[in-house]
Amino acid sequence: MDVSNQNNHHAGGEVTLLVDHLFRHKTAQVISTLTRIFGIEHLDLAEDVVQETLLKALRQWPFSGVPKNPGGWILHSAKNLAIDILRRQALFRDKADQIAFQLEQEMRSSADAQDDFGGEELKSDQLRMMFTCCHPALSQEVKVALTLKTLCGLSTEEIAKAFLTQESAIAQRLVRAKRKIRDEKIPFEMPPTAELPERLNPILQVLYLLFNEGYNSHGGENLIRDELCAEAIRLAMLLAEHPVGDVPIVHALLALMLLQASRLPARINAHGRLLLLAEQDRSLWDRDLISRGLYHLERSGAGNELTIYHLQAGIAAFHATAASYESTDWKNILSFYDTLSALDSSPVVALNRAVALAMIDGPNAGIAALNEIKDDSSLRSYYLLHATFGEFHKQIGDLLTAGDYYKNALTLTGTEPERRFLLDKIQVCEDTA
Repeated sequence: MDVSNQNNHHAGGEVTLLVDHLFRHKTAQVISTLTRIFGIEHLDLAEDVVQETLLKALRQWPFSGVPKNPGGWILHSAKNLAIDILRRQALFRDKADQIAFQLEQEMRSSADAQDDFGGEELKSDQLRMMFTCCHPALSQEVKVALTLKTLCGLSTEEIAKAFLTQESAIAQRLVRAKRKIRDEKIPFEMPPTAELPERLNPILQVLYLLFNEGYNSHGGENLIRDELCAEAIRLAMLLAEHPVGDVPIVHALLALMLLQASRLPARINAHGRLLLLAEQDRSLWDRDLISRGLYHLERSGAGNELTIYHLQAGIAAFHATAASYESTDWKNILSFYDTLSALDSSPVVALNRAVALAMIDGPNAGIAALNEIKDDSSLRSYYLLHATFGEFHKQIGDLLTAGDYYKNALTLTGTEPERRFLLDKIQVCEDTA
């Protein structure tokens, strides 16, 4: 390979990373606006325009250079391609000029922006898309897949990997979603005020699931999928900044995400091992995210509504503001878990409550609490139940039993950092016993 080809190869790699970044962050804005103009029934067309624009950038930029304003270039190119398609398709021929003029007017100011596609209308388009993707007529699994694909810019392959599902299954979900949208004539619009509470909950559930999958991935080399956490926070922020989403429950979920995300830099050590909360270097925690999380937690206090997001955010705040693991306000955390258990009888909540209880009354109290939930079928394959049993038995000096529990947990883990964490625990028990 000659020098010029080497340079082109190097530039191509950098361009690929840049284009991937831009499309990861800008896809939702372009697709949402094109969908509003084309109609939700032509969502596939909007996605095709964005995909073709991506390919165009990958073909041209390594040779012509990255434009001064790459975001504006992408928007401008997507607009031109959309207009070209409109004029070629009989479906739009009668109104192509009118739509082209609308595209030109709406996107001109955005394309001039250096770092953003900007504009309240474009933000509203993404909110419309969010409400469409999470419409009550769609099943939960379809809502998640459609949100990840359309609003987060994830590929079908990435969605499948994130949720340990076959790519063909995700593709089928997306096809079903778009067919359902067409058949049910689901509108691309913000819901009426009277429907907002009911319509917000599915969106928050999807964002919560998205963040949690990023925070604790279910499989692969990486325990943490930062891009999923970032996308969940971005969409929640978009919702909270709009009058339609400026309500306590949205601020509570956003507070929870921000406070949890603040600990991400300290959760994995340099050797790729998972670090428990007690082991983390708190100087690595993101103080800006903590500050923003506490701000939204305060905003969530308006009104009388108390949700699972409020309580979980409150628990996260106790952790985020504690100087050390030992000095954490465990009594208040236990109280919050007691209240949370009344709203959410999930055995996972009960497991977390057992950890808080053990910090106050000792590991034997924690073991007793875990014995009450150990037979729940939903925890049968949950490695953290066995790992927590192991930790409590290790604390009381029963290292043989602790080691057995850690070994059981090892058979149920899905990520390499968790496996390394448990192998270390097993080794300690064997060396010390």
